[in-house]
Amino acid sequence: MFYYLYYLSEYFTPLNVFQYITFRAGGAIITALLISIIFGKKIIGKLKSFKIEQTIREDGPKTHLAKTGTPTMGGIMILISLLISTILWARLSNRFIVILIFSSTYLGLLGFLDDYLKLVKKHSAGLSAAKKIFYLSILSIIISAYLYFFPSNPKYITTINIPYFKETFLNLGIFYILFSYFIVIGSSNAVNLTDGLDGLAIGTLIFSGLVYVVFAYVAGNIKFSEYLKVISVPGAGEISIFLTAMIGACLGFLWFNCHPADVFMGDTGSLFLGGSIGIVSILIKQELILLVVGGIFVIESLSVMLQVASYKIRKKRIFKMAPLHHHFELLGYKEEKVVIRFWIIAIILSLLALTSLKIR
Repeated sequence: MFYYLYYLSEYFTPLNVFQYITFRAGGAIITALLISIIFGKKIIGKLKSFKIEQTIREDGPKTHLAKTGTPTMGGIMILISLLISTILWARLSNRFIVILIFSSTYLGLLGFLDDYLKLVKKHSAGLSAAKKIFYLSILSIIISAYLYFFPSNPKYITTINIPYFKETFLNLGIFYILFSYFIVIGSSNAVNLTDGLDGLAIGTLIFSGLVYVVFAYVAGNIKFSEYLKVISVPGAGEISIFLTAMIGACLGFLWFNCHPADVFMGDTGSLFLGGSIGIVSILIKQELILLVVGGIFVIESLSVMLQVASYKIRKKRIFKMAPLHHHFELLGYKEEKVVIRFWIIAIILSLLALTSLKIR
């Protein structure tokens, strides 16, 4: 919205700054951060008054029993901050911004419904796995099909870039739709699985978001994309505004979610945050680097899949408990130590992802 003040710059020159993505990105992160912090306590108070509280599994680490009664569905705080900040600072005529606003709202409402059924209606399972996959599939198919017929870059409709290799691509053909479908499904669920310790998922998302801010800005700038041999995506620079708004909202949420947490995000937050990162990777044609950027989420998801497969096949567990962060807790590591060390790994992976811009 503020972008359009740029058109008045001929009458008041300082308004010219609103055309610059870097200026608006700064405004977006600060706006989202302030909204989260200012209104966070009120939202947490409302969640408490409605008794929307986290239930702790009894077979988990015993230290987590103290978290019983902590309000959840705090993802509402993140979603509201993100949407308001994006609407204020992004160029709303940009098709990528429209896609991201629509998809984050859709996934946020889906997560809200799941939390509502579990925590308010007391349906222990919430949305069944089949229903959740069904609704996630609808969004994934819509976005995948749209980008197939209206691609980010017509030259690379079904092609993915192989990171760390110079101009090396893999053409998936029609299977690209299936590939992008699994990215959205996988990223949504991966963040959901990682959200088990105070600050773990939200902190890791901040690092992932920062990396994709750089990739989106580079992809949207023809000079930078040509120099760094990155697939050019006209208009992708605006995605940086969405991502910085998301980072600001996440930082504001972390203010309340750091140990000991005053609130949890619930599926309301984890589904749309994970899905948004996955969708961004597709929009800017940097799909495979998501495996590096979101390495923590990948490892957490793999630990669950390996644990389930091992138990079904051998009737034995690989880890003391899955996801992986619980395994380390049961080994005797304190929650704060596990979170900080996972953050350190996430930072290292983020730096490795950024090196792909030059190692080609």
